[in-house]
Amino acid sequence: MPRTPAEAPPAGAAVTPLPSADARPRHRWWILAVIGVAQLMVVLDATIVNIALPSAQQDLDFSDGDRQWIVTAYALAFGSLLLLGGRIADLFGRKMTFLVGLVGFAGASAFGGAATSFDMLVAARALQGAFGALLAPAALSLLTVTFTDARERAKAFGVYGAIAGSGGAIGLLLGGVLTEHLDWRWTLYVNLAFAVVAVVGGAVLLQRSTRDTSVTIDIPGAILVGGGLFCLVYGFSNAESHDWDSPATFGFLAAGAVLLAAFTWWQTRSPHPLLPLRILLDRNRGASFASVLISGAGMFGVFLFLTYYLQQSLGYTPIRTGLAFLPMVAALMLTSTLATTTLIPRLGPKPVVPLGMGLAAAGMAWLTALDLDSGYAADILPPLIVAGLGLGLVMAPAMSLATSGVAAEDSGVASAAVNTMQQVGGSLGTALLNTLSTSAVTNYLDGKNPKDPAVLAHAGLEGYSTAYWWSAVFFAAGVVISALLYRRGAPAQDADAAPVVHM
Repeated sequence: MPRTPAEAPPAGAAVTPLPSADARPRHRWWILAVIGVAQLMVVLDATIVNIALPSAQQDLDFSDGDRQWIVTAYALAFGSLLLLGGRIADLFGRKMTFLVGLVGFAGASAFGGAATSFDMLVAARALQGAFGALLAPAALSLLTVTFTDARERAKAFGVYGAIAGSGGAIGLLLGGVLTEHLDWRWTLYVNLAFAVVAVVGGAVLLQRSTRDTSVTIDIPGAILVGGGLFCLVYGFSNAESHDWDSPATFGFLAAGAVLLAAFTWWQTRSPHPLLPLRILLDRNRGASFASVLISGAGMFGVFLFLTYYLQQSLGYTPIRTGLAFLPMVAALMLTSTLATTTLIPRLGPKPVVPLGMGLAAAGMAWLTALDLDSGYAADILPPLIVAGLGLGLVMAPAMSLATSGVAAEDSGVASAAVNTMQQVGGSLGTALLNTLSTSAVTNYLDGKNPKDPAVLAHAGLEGYSTAYWWSAVFFAAGVVISALLYRRGAPAQDADAAPVVHM
């Protein structure tokens, strides 16, 4: 009998028989609460630090060229290690991996909150991402084996998905409140409270699972993909302080391309590949991976630069900055629901996703008109809503279709891979956009007085505008790519696909 969507294994999990409904844990809803707290901690950390970044930059005195690493270190470590984390959960047990991930994440957060230098903060963010990559697949796996009744599991995944989807908005608001009323360091320290609740609950409620001794970890694959992604991000970052033809730039970019090519080759030879290439061969899945990558690159960058614009150019408080993003998040959630429940089943992805890309590109281009006198309701809110509407038409359908049609044994890795694509897209996009933005600022200041506040303010606008334009270019490319790759017609319903949860 084919597996239902609720019965598909999570990221990296082995396909093993599930317990019967009669053997389901008595405290399963409390277990859901524990897993939900852990998931919320991981998801909100992708945005909570963004609001605090201007304050952290002022406190630790790092440059505009370096600021992107606070965002990128987390996303890059999380994205590049997510597939590996699922395999580790299978090998060492779900409960143990979950608890180790929680404790490690909390320790990394405390380390970052106590940071006395830029390097210390970046290292802490990278450690957060690494432990998050252990925690997230283990949490999904625990959810799958805890809820064995199909109806209950549908409710559990609905709650889990709602937590994951709202985590970004919660992070924006919580980041503003903590930064304004306490200190930017509390955007990291707050994770200790989440972790204590989840660790105590997990230790008491979760049952130990047997280790799957048949699991083999693809260490060469993990090294190749992690090294390749790091080289690409580092190369794009170096372009700000070096020329594009400098060995420090093109050398790392070339090394990254070679390592990723080697990873692709190795996945065809490895007996236990991290990412079986067969899941990429379907046109709709390939188009979905590309769409998630592109939208991640554009979306992560916008959060970074608009945060700086609102706080430094317009003088918004951290709380007001967090509130300013909420209409965009609301628009995104509206069209996400509309797309997955109505548009995709009727029209298919070919008209819907390119439309979303086009709206996102229009929103980004509209943001380039912002200046030092822009008002929120008239100038900032409209392009934010347009961009949010577009992103909702892209992200939800693409993440859902990424697992459509895969075999049951591949559904977990497909679910993990699509989340990896979003994090990797965010890492690469943030690095490239930050380089282009800071280069635009440097070029604007050439021949001008850099100590003049008015000149500096307009230089900042030039940098932000450059980032928005390039984000628009990313999405415009996404229009073409998604229109060419997606098949016509509504996709067939697939019973073997895993529920895709935005990590």
